[in-house]
Amino acid sequence: MEARSQAARDVIGQVEQVILGKEDRIREIMTTFLAGGHVLLEDIPGVGKTTLAMAFSRAMGLSYRRVQFTPDVLPSDLTGFSIYRREEEKFVYQPGSVFCNLLLADEINRTSPKTQSALLEMQSEIHDVFVKDKVYVCILELIRATYVESWI
Repeated sequence: MEARSQAARDVIGQVEQVILGKEDRIREIMTTFLAGGHVLLEDIPGVGKTTLAMAFSRAMGLSYRRVQFTPDVLPSDLTGFSIYRREEEKFVYQPGSVFCNLLLADEINRTSPKTQSALLEMQSEIHDVFVKDKVYVCILELIRATYVESWI
């Protein structure tokens, strides 16, 4: 137990070397990681939300991806898709963005409800991705969302 506590303190210390002045937020995020939860960071542009996510991924040795949500992002961009390889004469699965340990989902509100639903389903499921008739086990451990733009 003490080793885990020390490891958490080490990660916090590494992140605090990169992100200055946000000690409380860093501790809250670390607590959420340890509890297996999800984080929603709401803030104005340019204050280091992406840097914060990258610092955590590097400090914890996690694979990291960032998705900029726009109206043209499709659910298959997140979950992946099967593509026919003529030379192999078979369909080959191409994993989507959610196949990582830490996913930064930026500006979720800008994408379609169907794509938002796919992301939320991925967060709630037991890390399985359903594509056509197959189930792919996703190694995703942590999905993190940042900056939902406030509608004024």
